[in-house]
Amino acid sequence: MRPVTLPRLLLIAALSLAALWPPATAAASARIPDTRELTDFFDAALAKGLEASHVPGAVVSVVGGGKTLFSKGYGLADRENRTPFDPATSLVRIASITKLFTWTAVLQQVQQGRLDLRADVNRYLTTFRIPATYPQPITLAHLMNHTAGFEDSAIGLGSRSKADVPPLGTYLAGHVPARVRPPGEVSAYSNYGAALAGHIVSQVSGQPYDQYVREHILDPLGMRHTTASEPVPAALAAGQARSYDYEAGTYQRKPFVFDNLAPDGSISATADDLARFMIAHLDGGPILDEPTLRLMHQRSFAADPRIDGYAHGFKEQTLNGHRVIMHDGSWEGFQSVLLLVPDADLGLFVGTNSIGGIDAVTKLLPALFDRFLPGDRAAPSAPPGRPATPVAGFYKPARTVESTVEKVLTLTNSSRLRIEDGGKLAFNGMTWSRLAPGLYQQDGGSQRLAFVTNGAGVTYAATDGPAYELIPWWDTPPANVIVVLAFAVTALTAVLGLPSAAAVRRLRKRPSRTPRAWRAARLLAALAGAVGLAFVVMFTLTLIGDTSILYGIPATLRALLLLPLLFLALTIAAITTTVIGWRQGHIGILARGHQVTLLAGMLALVWFCLHWNLIGSF
Repeated sequence: MRPVTLPRLLLIAALSLAALWPPATAAASARIPDTRELTDFFDAALAKGLEASHVPGAVVSVVGGGKTLFSKGYGLADRENRTPFDPATSLVRIASITKLFTWTAVLQQVQQGRLDLRADVNRYLTTFRIPATYPQPITLAHLMNHTAGFEDSAIGLGSRSKADVPPLGTYLAGHVPARVRPPGEVSAYSNYGAALAGHIVSQVSGQPYDQYVREHILDPLGMRHTTASEPVPAALAAGQARSYDYEAGTYQRKPFVFDNLAPDGSISATADDLARFMIAHLDGGPILDEPTLRLMHQRSFAADPRIDGYAHGFKEQTLNGHRVIMHDGSWEGFQSVLLLVPDADLGLFVGTNSIGGIDAVTKLLPALFDRFLPGDRAAPSAPPGRPATPVAGFYKPARTVESTVEKVLTLTNSSRLRIEDGGKLAFNGMTWSRLAPGLYQQDGGSQRLAFVTNGAGVTYAATDGPAYELIPWWDTPPANVIVVLAFAVTALTAVLGLPSAAAVRRLRKRPSRTPRAWRAARLLAALAGAVGLAFVVMFTLTLIGDTSILYGIPATLRALLLLPLLFLALTIAAITTTVIGWRQGHIGILARGHQVTLLAGMLALVWFCLHWNLIGSF
């Protein structure tokens, strides 16, 4: 089982973009390109990139100097109807770029005095509460920086129809995520957090999210071909682009998936309309006054001041010495990125309609900046930070799950960090060289990594993209492989030993003196072993397969998760009958020893299932 497309691709996008973009250095020169230069660049770059990545089409807009410099569609928005992409009328689902509209709405309410970024979010909630797991409350600032400390579950993010989508407040109240760390420590991307912020805007404004966005952002900017409503309204539906997945040499059309957390990703927009949104953020406009706009673009969090962080919902990146604030979006085939370069007064939006679009975009951006915004790629001097000593071990993404069956993905998503000779690090398939105490830079690349330790002694490896948390030995993949193998070996001896024991009894042709309870214990242990082995094999195949949990846990996985319950029941029965039979005598030392070993293996798998939420998670 893998996470659904949205969270998985968001993580890939963050890693890819951060690795490709060089760190900030001295101020780089900026020049606003003209339309002809931009046309030549995108005509050459996208034509080649889309074909190589098997992407049907793309749409682009570039702004600068308070106007749209370039906008153009490439390829097809709808393969079946052969509809070309049009930057004025083709709506792409911008997915998590929607969050920038949500954060803009939050700042509007701050500007009007209805919201306080530093106040406990529970002040604004009327029908449910965020639990006080830690002494520190969660604030809107934490939501904007993705530092609330929420886990981020992917189960049930989408619905197949409008009728299946519950009211936002109802969904949020019924799916409050576990708080897995104190707020303010590290960024761990949270779709729930963004949706909660959008719900708070609705609460204080008295308007549903889509209506608020239309009246307070879209209409003032003249974004007439953009909507936060799902499905896309009939007046705009004709321009709706379709998305695709390229598999086995063919394009598979992706269905329209309704977002249960609308403020995190529900907007569909045209490239020309997003140009208006970018201009408003770069040059001011009717949606935010100048002081609030300046505030929104200021850095609001970084795990270490020497690496990139967040600017009130915008993700910071540095490219060729320029500070970039941006957001990417991925949702069921659509891949998009919107970025602003404030010191160059330049903005870019690129949207594609295939999963392969992530490859096209990550190759396009460095080439674009090298062409139009060149700068010094040298490593930066390190400003003061909060250095922590590097710690070797296994690290999991800070964006993780603790309370559902998804917790087991820690075993497939963890990466080992090694400290090599000379002080270099090996992590995530890359080597890193020391820049300063606790600060490292990717060899042959640009991503930086800083070690951070919280007050409780938890160590994080925070990069310019995601952050990772050091995990204890019992959560590491090698330790859990040993646990599962110990069970499997002992279980096989029981399963394979039953036929042999029965054959021996038949050959002897005399009644067995073995107590009935002991024979029952052996049989129950063998049955438990068979059930456990079947579960381990089938669940492993599920983990490495392509099971989607977008609409909730599928029926096949629910059925599979019944096996641990059966295994637990058989194990308890085997232990009980073993204790009864043990007292009745006529049992050899070897038989007793084998049974104890066998039950120990069973208990190891019981621990594994309980620890990774595989019992009762259906």
